[in-house]
Amino acid sequence: MIPQAFYGAAYPRLCAAERQLVELIGRCPIARDSGEGEAAVLYCKSRIKAPESMMRKLEKNGLPPTGRAALEHMHDAVGVRAVCAFTDDVYRVASWLSGRPEIRVKTVKDYIATPKPNGYRSLHLILEVPIFLSERTQPVRIELQLRTIAMDFWASLEHQLRYKSDVKVPPQISDDLKACADVIAATDEEMQRIAKELHVL
Repeated sequence: MIPQAFYGAAYPRLCAAERQLVELIGRCPIARDSGEGEAAVLYCKSRIKAPESMMRKLEKNGLPPTGRAALEHMHDAVGVRAVCAFTDDVYRVASWLSGRPEIRVKTVKDYIATPKPNGYRSLHLILEVPIFLSERTQPVRIELQLRTIAMDFWASLEHQLRYKSDVKVPPQISDDLKACADVIAATDEEMQRIAKELHVL
């Protein structure tokens, strides 16, 4: 099934909200005081959740596998991932977006301060982005994930290893992946410390 068929009349609004948030993040002002003036966000990825993936999620949550149920009960039909160099940049971008008058922050889940048991780290925000229709404004919810390069590196590889393997991941491998996450997080913190010592941050 194609997304247009699954999400129906809401699909153009989802696409418009996706574009609007990506463009807004691209305008996020410089997050650091470095002389080079490097941007706050290094790169963005975005997507409209595939119907098959959304239907599985709905069924897992005991909901009918329909586009209407997805729009009413799920908050990640539109997903945006923004990747920064350092953890401080992640929080600066989140703060900047939270201060934008057109953006409403619905929920925040800080998996950097409190990582998931498997080692996953990221800052998740559910945002409402206004889409202007001919007679009214329609808010569209978007899941935004903010990560550092290091967090994105681990999460991307962990997903490849865990979900694209044709065998069930044994507990000892899960422990190994968690240990890798901890090592990468420690490296992330050390790189930020060095950046501050060099007055990059």
